[in-house]
Amino acid sequence: MSETKKNVYNPKEIEDSYYKLWEDRGYFEIDGNKDIQKEGKNFTIMMPPPNVTGHLHIGHALTFTLQDIIVRYKRMDGYKTLWQPGVDHAGIATQNVVEKQLLAEGTTKEEIGREEFLKRAWQQKENSQNAITNQLRKLGVSPAWSRERFTMDKGLANGVKKAFKQMYDNGYIVRGNYMINWCTHDGALSDIEVEYEDHAGKLYHIKYPLSDGSGEVVVATTRPETYFGDTAVMVHPDDTRHNHLIGKKVKLPLIDRDVEIIADSHVDMEFGTGFVKVTPAHDPNDYEVGKRHNLEFITIFDEKGILNSYCGEFEGLERLEAREAIMNKLQEKGFVEKVEEHQHQVGHCYRCKNVVEPYISKQWFVKKEFAKSSIEKVNSGEAEFFPTHWINSYNAWMSELRDWCISRQLWWGHQIPVFYCRDCGHEWVEEGDVPTKCEKCGSENIYQDPDVLDTWFSSGLWPFSTLGWGNGDAFKGELWNESDIKDFYPNSLLITGFDILFFWVARMLMMGENITGQLPFKDIYLHALVKDEKGEKMSKSKGNVIDPLVTIDKYSTDALRFTLAVLAVQGRDIKLSEDKLEQSRNFTNKLFNATNFLQLNQEHFEDLDPANIKT
Repeated sequence: MSETKKNVYNPKEIEDSYYKLWEDRGYFEIDGNKDIQKEGKNFTIMMPPPNVTGHLHIGHALTFTLQDIIVRYKRMDGYKTLWQPGVDHAGIATQNVVEKQLLAEGTTKEEIGREEFLKRAWQQKENSQNAITNQLRKLGVSPAWSRERFTMDKGLANGVKKAFKQMYDNGYIVRGNYMINWCTHDGALSDIEVEYEDHAGKLYHIKYPLSDGSGEVVVATTRPETYFGDTAVMVHPDDTRHNHLIGKKVKLPLIDRDVEIIADSHVDMEFGTGFVKVTPAHDPNDYEVGKRHNLEFITIFDEKGILNSYCGEFEGLERLEAREAIMNKLQEKGFVEKVEEHQHQVGHCYRCKNVVEPYISKQWFVKKEFAKSSIEKVNSGEAEFFPTHWINSYNAWMSELRDWCISRQLWWGHQIPVFYCRDCGHEWVEEGDVPTKCEKCGSENIYQDPDVLDTWFSSGLWPFSTLGWGNGDAFKGELWNESDIKDFYPNSLLITGFDILFFWVARMLMMGENITGQLPFKDIYLHALVKDEKGEKMSKSKGNVIDPLVTIDKYSTDALRFTLAVLAVQGRDIKLSEDKLEQSRNFTNKLFNATNFLQLNQEHFEDLDPANIKT
């Protein structure tokens, strides 16, 4: 480098050359600091695996900057250090990306078939993983690149099957008909995959004639299309206005089916008229009422939201499109008392934003009791949250935990390792290779459950499956070593955003504790979220998204990392602005100039006697 160039701060040239030097010399690997490693001092941190759906966002830049700071410090302090990198297959999200690609080509996954679709998904994974890895290098982070994992690689897939079988054998995984959250595009969703938004809708007051012709009752609903699935009308037993009608029957408009008026204390006497329609197959509260009163459960639309034969002349219409047609007919026949504007919350799929429906379906679940021991250990202090107030949020959510729906109606993901025999009806979990015959009767007429597991099932195993647990011999000595569990589990620290406390952190805690007998990490640092300079959430629709790569090209990697690290200390949402980035770039420029000055004048300095150094 010329003397002139030395006096000019060129961050791209410096950052690229030094990163290559560090990586070529193996500084990021477990033995990268072997000359200064201290006996018995180990440190582990897991990279939250980015989804193979595209590129990194500014939130990733914050997480990985904070992790990198800690990891580099631990290496310099002589710790045998593992920072485990990798990416996540992201079931629903990646399948949606590939499906959109196919639609743009004028085809669908059904047209090309499952095998060809999975080839496309694997290609998406390869493209995205390469892009993510390049972005991470550009960000200057220092994970052990030689150990990079993918949640669907052979070793981790073996671990998923082993964990599933262990949980199944212990009675924690069960299959049955449950009331679930159903997206007509993405299938079954867990509770935390449903996003609730305020919606300016309508409250429809519909007349149900008494079957004996003596009058009518009026029920209020926000979803009139579901009334075809009503199997009762209920009133509060203490409601003196209506309790004389308990035991009588009403006729459902248009279809003339009789249902009984029942008493149940679930009714809010202040809502509407005090009469409440009961639709056990399409409402979670009504589902419980239906079980209490042994009511019939009538499902009125299919998995795509298309109304069925229970809906009379409206059969074949899509559920939301049917609403207007049904209300027009009810109005025409004189069954509508009034329609009011009504503000209420509506659940949407966190990925495709479709309106989510309560729906009864046969699915696989992890029983909520599975989380009990991890909750107890967290509260006994075996794992600690930073900031400490996050334990209150964790406990509040875990106290309302329901059974976790883990089956997804997708093609991309870990296929559920359960097999069925068509001849003898036997069901079993296969931990090894795909079987060719029934383990009970020997019949070859067998098939595997077509559904895949919730993405969070495999990522919940990440802190120990990446260390070889359940991998079999896959990648042994290449991506993991025999001593890894002993050296690096439990992990020392988890750093991630608070927005995935329930999606990921809680899952890892329960999976780690129940499968290995230990919580997966000792300390949990939940950082704030990166927002724009006004404190608003970034989104493409708002046009306020800050791309980390664009920012690096404009201000430098060090400027971005320094800005994020300084703002993260505040402990609240980070308001990222161009002004702050510019200030950080100027600061790093001053550091360069100061260092450059010292280097140019080093011959004027005398060595300092270590005995005279005081700290």
